Order: sequence, then structure tokens, then C-alpha cells
Amino acid sequence: MAESAVFFLLDKLTPLLQQELQLLRGIRPEVQFIKDELERLKAFLRVADSFEDRDPLLKVWVKQVSDVACDMEDAIDEFTFRLVNNPGDGYCYLLRKLFRSLKNLRARHRIASEIQDIKSRVQGISRGQIPNIVEPGSHSGRPATRFESQGDALLLEEADLVGIDNPKRQLMELLFNDEPGREVISICGMGGLGKTTLAKQVYEDAKVKKRFRIHAWVTVSQSYNISELLKDMVQQLFNVIGKRAPLEVNNMKNDKLKELIKNLLQQSRYLIVLDDVWRTSAWDAVKLALPNKNFGSRVILTTRNKEVASSSCSESHNKVYNLEFLPQAEAWKLFCKKTFQGNSCPPQLEDICQGILKKCGGLPLAIVAISGALATKDGGNVEEWQMVYKGVVTETGGNDKLEDMKKVLSLSFNDLPYYLKTCFLYLSIFPDLYAIEHMRLIRLWIAEGFVNGEEGKTPEDVAESYLKELLNRSLVQVIEKSTDGRVKTCRIHDLLREVILSKSRDQNFATIAKEQDTNWPDKVRRLSILNSLQNIPQNRTIFQLRSLLMFGVLDSITQLSMTTLFPRGFKLLRVLDMQGSSLEVFPDQVVNLFHLRYLSLKDTKVKTIPPSIKKLQNLETLDLKHSYVTELPVEILRLQRLRHLLVYRYEVESYANFDSKYGFKVSPQIGGMQCLQKLCFIEADQVGHVMMIELGKLTQLRRLGIRKLRKEDGAALCSSIEKLTNLRSLSITSIEEDEVIDIQNISSPPQFLQRLYLCGRLEKLPQWIRSLKNLVRVHLKWSKLEEEPLEYLQGLPNLVYLELLQVYVGETLCFKAKGFPSLKLLGLDDLDGLKSMIIEEGAMPGLKKLIIQRCGSLTKVPSGIEHLSKLKTIEFFDMPHELIMSLRTNGEGEDYWRVAHVPVVYSTYWRSGGWDVYSVDTFEEIQNAEGDSNPGVAFRSLELRTLWKV
Repeated sequence: MAESAVFFLLDKLTPLLQQELQLLRGIRPEVQFIKDELERLKAFLRVADSFEDRDPLLKVWVKQVSDVACDMEDAIDEFTFRLVNNPGDGYCYLLRKLFRSLKNLRARHRIASEIQDIKSRVQGISRGQIPNIVEPGSHSGRPATRFESQGDALLLEEADLVGIDNPKRQLMELLFNDEPGREVISICGMGGLGKTTLAKQVYEDAKVKKRFRIHAWVTVSQSYNISELLKDMVQQLFNVIGKRAPLEVNNMKNDKLKELIKNLLQQSRYLIVLDDVWRTSAWDAVKLALPNKNFGSRVILTTRNKEVASSSCSESHNKVYNLEFLPQAEAWKLFCKKTFQGNSCPPQLEDICQGILKKCGGLPLAIVAISGALATKDGGNVEEWQMVYKGVVTETGGNDKLEDMKKVLSLSFNDLPYYLKTCFLYLSIFPDLYAIEHMRLIRLWIAEGFVNGEEGKTPEDVAESYLKELLNRSLVQVIEKSTDGRVKTCRIHDLLREVILSKSRDQNFATIAKEQDTNWPDKVRRLSILNSLQNIPQNRTIFQLRSLLMFGVLDSITQLSMTTLFPRGFKLLRVLDMQGSSLEVFPDQVVNLFHLRYLSLKDTKVKTIPPSIKKLQNLETLDLKHSYVTELPVEILRLQRLRHLLVYRYEVESYANFDSKYGFKVSPQIGGMQCLQKLCFIEADQVGHVMMIELGKLTQLRRLGIRKLRKEDGAALCSSIEKLTNLRSLSITSIEEDEVIDIQNISSPPQFLQRLYLCGRLEKLPQWIRSLKNLVRVHLKWSKLEEEPLEYLQGLPNLVYLELLQVYVGETLCFKAKGFPSLKLLGLDDLDGLKSMIIEEGAMPGLKKLIIQRCGSLTKVPSGIEHLSKLKTIEFFDMPHELIMSLRTNGEGEDYWRVAHVPVVYSTYWRSGGWDVYSVDTFEEIQNAEGDSNPGVAFRSLELRTLWKV
């Protein structure tokens, strides 16, 4: 990591020395000397970083270089901070300025002394004995380059994992056996064997979903919280039956939560997965909530602890499935799939690769990690591959497979170029098993200064490529993707996290305040606080904070508490992320953080932002999502470097409510904020015309969200949209449900637009939409069109997601042959006049999910639905009784044959005093049990698995 620290420092020193700054006499030569010496060491550090783990002396030397680089960066940042003068006027201001000048002079002398000390340390490092590196001549010494051509070919989908078919088949047999009572199946094995992957494959199987209508996946983890675990299970169970969980769930005690879960499962055949259980106490805390009735329910439990596995399966009929290491043949198949993209291994590399594979010990995680790194190597450079082999042999000489795997994973880390090492190491600040929001991570990397500039690309583009490379190397896992394929959340495997936590501690990269007995370093630059502020020590360490992030901190946070905890540790802060904390008032001291680039008060109770925020001249991200802020002061326009301005919240239960989202008011003169890339959601009702014109000046915008648009402001908006050539996402909501969105006259729409959201009346669907070849997602709501909208949409080649709510008042929708070639999800909601739906053969060939709800006149199953061969799920909600009855499976349903090929078909049914979701395959069973041949149907407004977001 010394390489990264030196590179980032040199990037900062070069412009500093070029500028005409009023440096103190004698300092410029010292700074120049430090820069020159670090430049000289830079090439050596590239090799040393990769070999430090095997040589204690080298490790100490690398740590010294890293520390001196970080201390120099602190000194430069403090020097810049001291040069900043706050504006003012009057006699009192002159007195304050005089006092500040004297104070700054003393501070600058102190900084000069620090730089002199750093120079002496650099001289000692340069003139002292540099530890030898094993076989230094065998390393090319050339910079590692970031590969661009591998793309998604290096990603390993769960369905492609070798050796999983037989274990999956055996587990399926255990799930489908005839035992009527509840059975527990424990999948046991060491970390990295693929327990979670196997369980996920079984859980997601269509046959399993069809048999176990009620299901939930709960991740337990090592540091589980039983209350949060039970609440998570409750939320999932309510979601799967199609209802919102009661609000009082958040305040329930554990006993009440267990009772609620038991009541929800009492009359059902269910499947519950408890993933990553570390202790028997976790199973004991949950099992009483899982009723043992004669419905054939099942529980799958994954654990690396044999005692947990045997304890959970102590009852009769329960099974322990011990997951084994991959046999040689399957390990080799996986290795080649990842390293050579499924091709055979070149003959000249076979012996080397077999040697590397042997050290992986059949552990899938180790194989995937090391092959992900090897995939970037030149297959013709045998010497380069030989060096990797020697590194593996040196690192993994013991018999302990877990330690061997950690060392192999360390090799994958060491193989990263310096900029990726820092970005990857940064993931250690997040709690274990934390779902990291993709865009949050991108913005944090940029604010920290980890992203290098590349000509023709924005920092966000470069950071995206960094994340993609980490995904391609299998060092980061995707947790959730949007329906149009975008990564929403990601995380790292817990064993990989152990590796980078260890390296983070060694290099003093970041400190995790998780417990009160945390081993604190002498100086803290990045601090991640987990759960409580009580974990922060008093007067035991120096807080020279560059980043402060909080996770799950529910303590009462006040300005006093922050000042008390870090009385002198804020002045160099670049990142302040207080997301989800109990903060109620904007902290006044924040506006004095000259270096602050990232400020998140998301999910807090903050209501107002002070005018003094104008002092944050380096701020790039202001995230106020789901806070109570509804208006920003005019002074916000002074933040000329702001790139992401995010202010909105949801306050209603259903996405189908017109007023489901709140934006913010701001001065209409917003056109001066030239760096803005994301702006949402501005409210345009009072200052619409001026603001719509001003938007045309924001030519860097990629995401724009507008609320409360008036019809008369549409022309000005159209003119501005034509200028926003970089726009990727556009969301427009009218001021009232019946207000017309007048955006017909756009002659040159943004050709890179990928997501379009129009909420309000449309006199006709804008014809320019059909020219947007890059559109992947379209949401139209309350359009109330008289002409069929499909004509303008079905030719879009890349459209993946289409949602229509009260869009069309006509009686017939016709999906024509060859239309919607890429569509995967279609949602139709509240098309009250719709009487027939025709799907011609060849239309929507890739459709996987169809959702139809609240179409009260549609009494027949869509004609041609039988042609949709890729369809996996159909969901009918709040639909006419005639349609539901036509899907009966006992031979009486005249249209069942149309949907017989679809694995999962849901309808709605009244049962036990509430509305639940059932498959048509169980329709007769339910009807007979209830003795009711005339079921009613009703359902909440379906959120189509997502709130309406840009």
C-alpha cells in the first residue's frame, strides 16, 4: 500500500509546486526534495508491495514509506487549510483577521517544522539499507495495467459453477421427500467451499419456489442481531404473501416477533434458509418461531461449524450435508473456465497451472480468486506465469487449508495495480456482509482521491471501470442487480474481507471502531464507527481524520458529542457519511471543513441546511435522500464543484400514489452549477419557467429528476433537454395527476438516454421516444392516452423493463410480432378500460416476468401468452373472478393450457382474514379447504419489486 500512498502524494505535490503559492521561505526546496526522493523509490515500491508479506524487514520498510507519505499529505492539506481566509467586513472582521493571521503564522511555522522532520525521515529511508526482494531480477518492474477487453467473460455466474449439479440434486431430493414434518438440512463446510452458492441455487430453483410458496432467505453472519434477524424474516414473509408488514413490527420485542412469524407460518408449507450460522445460539433463538406441522416444511442452514450443524439437526429425520472440496477434474474445469474463458490451457502453461491449482486445495473461492488474477496475464509470457507459481509455492506451504487459502487470496490482492489496491482495501470500512450501494461506493472513491483522471472520461466513468475490474477478478460479488442489468449492491466475501482487514491494520489504512476494546493505532486517518459512539476512546490516540463513516449508530448525536469525540480531528476531513444515524440538526462545525468532498445525511432527521454551507467550496456530493429537507438555501449555488445533489424522500405506502415522492425547492438560478451530474428531485411549480431555461446550462447532467412541472413550462424544458446531450436518466412528474406534460417538441433528444420516467397526463406519446435506441427502462404513469402507446415503444431494440400505470384508456393492446425484442419484464397496472390483450407469435421473445393488476375489464387470459417460451413468472393481482377461474388446474380452467408452461403463476385469494398470493396450481386445494367457490380478489398496489426511482 506504500505504492498507493506515494502515487497519491506525488499527484498532489506536482501541482502544488507549479502554483505560485506563498510558501514559507525554505519550504519549497524541502518539498521538492521529498518529491524527488519518493519519485526515485516509486518503481521499487511497485515490487516491494507485492513481496512484503514474506519478509518482515521489507514489511517494516514499506510501512515506513507509507507513513511518511501520509504524514506529508497531512502537512500539505493542513497548509492549504491555513491559507483559506473566510470573507467578512467591518472593524470586527479586521480584528479577527489579524488574530487569525498571527494564529496561522504560528501554525505555518509548525507545519514547516513538520516538513523538515519529514525530509529527515525520507533521507533516512533513502540512505538506509533497503531490504532485498526475492528474485528481483525476475520481475519485469513494468507498471501493472488495467485490462479493458475481458469484460463479462471473466464473471462466473452461479449457474455455471462446476461440481454443483450433484449436490444440488441431492439437496432437492431431501427437500422433496415425503416426510410430513419440518426437516432441517444443514450444509456444512469451511468458508469458500460454496455453501451459500449451493443453497442459493436450490432456493432459486423454480420447482422449489413452486412447492414452497412461503419462503425467506435470512443471512445470520458472525455478529448477528436476533431482533434485526427476526424483523428481516417478518418483512420477507409479508412480502412473499403480498402484504405490507405492520408498522408496529419495528417496535416489537423478540417474543412478539417470534409469535408473529409462527402465526404467519402456522398453516403453510414453508422453506426458510438461515445462511452463515456461526453459533448454536442463533439457531436456538429462531427455531421456536418455526412451527413443526405436517405440511412438509423445510429449513436449510449453512454453517462452517460442525457443532452448529449437528445441533440444529439433532431432531429425527434431519440431515447434515457436508460439502466437500472439488475433485481434481472439476477443479481443473473451474480453473480453465475462469482463467481461459472456457478454453483449454495452453500446453506451455499446463504444468505451471497444475502447480498453482494444487495449492488451491480444491477450494472454489481460492480457485476463482487466483484464476481471476491469472486471466489478465499474457498467455505467451511463460516467465510471468512462472513468477505467479513461485509466489503461490512460497505463500502456501502449510497444511492448514484456511490459512493457505488466505495466502492465495492475498496473492490476488497483491496482483492488483496500486489504484485498485486502494479501492479494494477501502471496502474494509464497511461492516461484514454489508450490502454496499454501487453509486455510494463510486462517490466515496472519488471523494477520497483514489480515482485517476483519464482523458475523455468523467471520474465516475473511471471509477465504474475500477469496480468492473474488481468484479471481473471475482474480488467483489454482486448482491443485487436492477431488472435492466445494472449493479445495485455488492459486497466482498467474508474471507476476502479478513484478508484486507489484516492489511488495513498493518498499513494503518483504516480503523474499525466495533468494540470498546478495539486495538487503536497511534494515529487514525479513516474511521468507521459500527453500532455505537461509545466505542471511541478518549485521549488514547490522535485523530487526523480524512474520513468518518457511521454504520448502525443509534446513539443520540449532537454537535457537542461530535466536538467532544474529535476535538482536533476534523480539519482535514474529506468524507463525512452519517447515513442512518440519529442526527436531527445539521452540525454547524461541518461548514468549516474546507477539504470536505462528500457529505451524506441520508436517512437522518435533519430538516434544514444552513446558508453557511456555501463555505464548503470543495464539496462534490451532497446526499440528503430520505431526510426531512424540503428546501435548500440560495447559497447552495455557491458550491461550484458540486457534482451530485440528491434530495428526495418517499412518504406513502404505494408507488401507485401520485404523491409518493417529495423533492426540494431551490433557487431557479441553478444554471451556474456547471459540474452537476445528478440533480433530483427539484420542484418546479413556483419558479418553473426560469428554472427550466437554466437547466439547459447544466450540460454535464446525467441524471435529472423534476417534480411539479406545469404544462406552460414544457416548451422551455424541451429546449433545455436538447442541450443535455450527456443525459442518461430523465424523470418528470407533473404538478397534478391530470396536468399535461408538454414535451412533444424535442427535435434532438439525448441519444444516450437509458431510463425514462413520465408521470402525468400526455396528450400523445412523444414520437421522439422511438429514436432512443439506448433506452433500457421506461415507466409511464397516469398518461391516459387514447391511442395505443405500444406503437412507439415496441421497436426499441434494448428496452428491458416496461411499466404502464393508467397509461391507456382503450380496450385492446396488441403486442406485434418481432416487437420488444429485449423486453424481460412487463408490468400493466390499472388499465381499467382494457378488455383484450393480444400477443402475436414472435413478440417479446425474451420476456421472463409478466405482471398484470387492477385491470377490471380484462376477463380473459391474454391471447398468445402461450408463445412466451421464456416466461418464468406471471402475477395476476386484483383481477376479475372470471380470469382467475379460467386458470383452474382440474381440467375446468379453459385457459390453463395457455400458462401451463410457466413455472410460477400467482393469483390472489382471501384466506384467514387477509389477502395472500397463491399459485394457480394450488387453486383447487385452497378452494376446497375454504369451501368457497367464489373467491374475491384484491391486493395492495404492487410495487413491481421496486419504488419508482430514476
